[in-house]
Amino acid sequence: MKIIIFKCIIIFAAIMVLFSCDSDTEIDKEKPVIHTDFINAFPTSCETIYFGETFNLRALFSDNAELGAYSIEIHNNFDHHSHGHNIEACDLAPKKEPVNPFVFLEDYDIPEGQNEYEVNLPISIPSENGEGLFDEGDYHFQIYLTDKEGWSTPLGLSVKMLYRED
Repeated sequence: MKIIIFKCIIIFAAIMVLFSCDSDTEIDKEKPVIHTDFINAFPTSCETIYFGETFNLRALFSDNAELGAYSIEIHNNFDHHSHGHNIEACDLAPKKEPVNPFVFLEDYDIPEGQNEYEVNLPISIPSENGEGLFDEGDYHFQIYLTDKEGWSTPLGLSVKMLYRED
């Protein structure tokens, strides 16, 4: 009987060793970081973006392991709404109903193997669409950064979108 129990323990231990999840790879548990605290970063909170012009998005992304992708979203803040992350409030215009608000949403890949990436992306802002000129006013400029593991970091900026006066 002792031999049978001993053999069962040996077999059980062998099975446990065979099917155990012993992995040398460490799981990335850190979120990536969006840096906009350097000279020439753009936009930063309370900046103005002009309709009918192109500007360069300038930001620095970093991660402890590997970056994945990022997306840019611009939408109106005419109702003074907030998001689940901090967005610095600027001097807001009075609340208003949107008539023809500008909306922008684009996704971008980051080259493989990068744990730091400086973005210098030209973004063209049209002045109108088929419905006429876009509404001037308060907008949110959102950057969403995701690393290869799937961790995501949002950065929200309050900006003004206006037409440049001649």
